Amino acid sequence: MSELTHINASGEANMVDVSDKAVTSREARAEAWVLMTPDTLALIVEGRHHKGDVFATARIAGIMAAKKTSDLIPLCHPLALSKVEVKLEADGERGGVRIESYCKLAGQTGVEMEALTAASVAALTIYDMCKAVQKDMLIDGVRLLEKRGGKSGEFKAK
Repeated sequence: MSELTHINASGEANMVDVSDKAVTSREARAEAWVLMTPDTLALIVEGRHHKGDVFATARIAGIMAAKKTSDLIPLCHPLALSKVEVKLEADGERGGVRIESYCKLAGQTGVEMEALTAASVAALTIYDMCKAVQKDMLIDGVRLLEKRGGKSGEFKAK
């Protein structure tokens, strides 16, 4: 197992110094699922939800969350993101909504946490908007799909 980078020699949490790292293009994709009944999914897809467009609201929430990641995760660096994208897709076979986020920048540290935060907050927003209809929805499968750039190179989930 590799060394934990956010722990100093004394065992204390600290923010990693990235000042000597090269500025490179960095990208990350993440996903999350919100599993629900067919009736709840139909309400969203057919645009019959009384609170409005669930997908549009979740998309904006995910984008906003990516930009606020360093405010939410204590040791994350504030980043000047150049691109944030949140895609939502209804999946009747699995019974829910698949969320995929994408973040990109030219910087000294990766954007994995921003992509994961975007997908997570989009999922939470769907839950929030639909909880009056179904309280037992399940947020599931939040994970990093891939990342590119930086010293550790490429990663792609299996």
